[in-house]
Amino acid sequence: MSGLDDQIAGLGHGAAFAIVAAVAILLGLRHATDPDHLTAVTTLVAGGERDTRGAGRLGLSWGLGHATSLFVFGVPIVLFRAYLPGALQTGAEAAVGVVIVVLAVRLLARWRRGALAPDHAHPARARTRRQAYGIGLVHGAGGSAGVGVLLLAAIPGHLEALLALALFALFTAVSMAAASTTFGFVLTREAVAARWLAVAPALGVLSLAVGVWYALGAVQAVPHLF
Repeated sequence: MSGLDDQIAGLGHGAAFAIVAAVAILLGLRHATDPDHLTAVTTLVAGGERDTRGAGRLGLSWGLGHATSLFVFGVPIVLFRAYLPGALQTGAEAAVGVVIVVLAVRLLARWRRGALAPDHAHPARARTRRQAYGIGLVHGAGGSAGVGVLLLAAIPGHLEALLALALFALFTAVSMAAASTTFGFVLTREAVAARWLAVAPALGVLSLAVGVWYALGAVQAVPHLF
């Protein structure tokens, strides 16, 4: 939980549900800007999707998968304070890092083959929405404990907490759709497209580093910075 999350969650202490709902929405929108989330989505989109609408649909599918896991794993936390066992939580967190690494390697492999070039005879195919949804499921499971802590800290009633959890999950999906749409739009700009082949490997290497660090951080081999 970041300091900003603490400040946002604190706005809901003892407040009416309208304010609690607004806090849940803000937390959802902010949660989607975590480095590991943005890295996963931008690398997912960069692997072949250069259409603004297509990028938005891909990001929304990722976000809906993420939201599904957040809600499923968040319900027992909200109602019973029942968290995943430590080993499973660690495994889920490590899996997030592995997924980011896989996406980064895929991007670098496509770049090496020249499949990212706009005029390539066999342009890179984007991940399907079903695949993006599955990736989001993994990512959401890895962040479920932190979500429960945030919501439980601010919301006393079970019904209100469940509704807030649903809003939180939904707006992470909305935010990721917006982020991926923006990234897809940027990739379609002529000035960016002309330099994309030079930028893609840097994004791939950065994503690879984030994924490795995240996975190692999950098993406490390095400081967990995210």
